[in-house]
Amino acid sequence: MASILERNKKLKPAKKTREEYAEDALYREVWEEVNNEKTQAFIKKYYRYIVAGALAIMIIATVAVIGVRTYRAHKLAIAENYELAVQKLDSNMLVSVAENASGATADLALFQAYVLDNDIEKLEKLANDGDTRDFRDLARLHIVGLRGDEMTAIEVEKYLEPLNTKKSPYYYTGRITVARKYLAEGNRDAANKWLDVIINDSDAPAAISADAQTLR
Repeated sequence: MASILERNKKLKPAKKTREEYAEDALYREVWEEVNNEKTQAFIKKYYRYIVAGALAIMIIATVAVIGVRTYRAHKLAIAENYELAVQKLDSNMLVSVAENASGATADLALFQAYVLDNDIEKLEKLANDGDTRDFRDLARLHIVGLRGDEMTAIEVEKYLEPLNTKKSPYYYTGRITVARKYLAEGNRDAANKWLDVIINDSDAPAAISADAQTLR
């Protein structure tokens, strides 16, 4: 025996009368008219803001596209100038690249310019104003190598202070450089403090650790 629910499922929905269809059509027509009036009123009230917003979006999008194209063109020009400077071994061109580039590219170009003309002022600029730690620290090591004889051990230690962190790729080289300077002055106690740090550091490169043990 079929349940009441099953019987209800078999019942067909009642058909609407013409009057009901007419009421539905009238309701939709009135509803659309009301919505159109509201939309028109909204647009009329906020027309200036809508236009201004659309223009702002267009301007921002245009500037963004131009900016991306300009940036890419600038990067491409720098890359081409750098390649040409390296091919010509032109120190002045490399300096120009360094002035117009940024990051490691600028630092590398300035360091290569120094290698070509041995102008220590380029190293000093790189040590003080370089964009990357790697090249700043490398420049300081080279300056100590060139002017170390004119500096005391304390001055060398102070000058290489930025290297005294494992964030520097020349951390261990900087420490052993300071130790060597103290040894050159006959201050073994001060030197051993720097050497012991290297010897007791399991992360120290094998070659530098062995060098530190020999100096110790």
